[in-house]
Amino acid sequence: MRYALIGCGRISPNHITAAVENNLEIIALCDIEQKNIDNLISKFNINKQIHKYTDYNEMLSKEKPELAAIATESGKHAKIALACIEAGCNIIIEKPMALSLADADAIIEKSEKMGVRVCVCFQNRFNKSIQKIREAIERGRFGKLLYGTAHIRWNRGMEYYKQAPWRGTWEQDGGALMNQCIHNIDLLCWMMGNEITEVAGMTDKLLHSYIDAEDLGIAIIKFSNGSYGIVEGTTNIYPNNLEETLYIFGEKGTVKAGGKSVNVIEEWQFADGLDDFKDIKAKYRENPENVYGFGHTPLYSDMIDAVKIGREPYITAKDGRKSLELVLAVYKSAAEGNRVKLPLYECSTIDFKGRF
Repeated sequence: MRYALIGCGRISPNHITAAVENNLEIIALCDIEQKNIDNLISKFNINKQIHKYTDYNEMLSKEKPELAAIATESGKHAKIALACIEAGCNIIIEKPMALSLADADAIIEKSEKMGVRVCVCFQNRFNKSIQKIREAIERGRFGKLLYGTAHIRWNRGMEYYKQAPWRGTWEQDGGALMNQCIHNIDLLCWMMGNEITEVAGMTDKLLHSYIDAEDLGIAIIKFSNGSYGIVEGTTNIYPNNLEETLYIFGEKGTVKAGGKSVNVIEEWQFADGLDDFKDIKAKYRENPENVYGFGHTPLYSDMIDAVKIGREPYITAKDGRKSLELVLAVYKSAAEGNRVKLPLYECSTIDFKGRF
């Protein structure tokens, strides 16, 4: 399958690794900075005949890839995605899929019209620990779901934002919730039933005076099935990343996934007594080098299969919209000082420009 990568920055090595491990034919790399492309080729010692582009429209026209990954700054995801879809190219979009609901809806509508597959890159859904929890959810082992919590206690300093000036801006990024926390927000929604009826949120900028958006976000969520969710996300933890955890509490079960990227099962208790906790803890314990985990390779494998047989990928554009909608609802609640009812139909990070 002919593959191209658009955006060769911080997350790009994970995409190239996944492409190589899935035997994709890497035909082109695109980035506005030529040195980023050269660095990526050198790092992976991949085919020196790979074509290099600074213009993704030119690349799409000349190379006609069957699958492309979009790993640029968040604010450009939607425009590039729509161009890829128009060219008939299936796409993997890094999170978040867009920064406005209008753009997310346009991607969904256009992809359905063109028959193009779109996957949003929430690779942590493929963590062994998360897959095990999802299996318990689908088998009804929790009984009645009560509530779940997502905690993202990380550190991002000035150097991180200097590396890429788009980070932390309302036009191209958003803050901690939209950038760092959206993976775990996706997992919480996925586990608790996805359909949200109401959100109450608070956000603040406590330490990062040099960015536009929040470095702390807290939210309480009500789901349509009667369960609740709590999100606590920050980039203020001293001195380094501390943890990313997901708790699920049910009538007949309690589970906790922790570690760098919810890749370790730390609690596993069910009334049915079907498992030995020590065995579960030993088996579902991955140790990735960084918070990106090991999920890109299986995500790519699933997407390749989806394209080949014409089915929806495991993580769809509609899934990507749900997490975007929730983060925007938290922003809206915090800005207005009110609870926000869902669904939302119109909202964008730009709406909160000047918030702090």
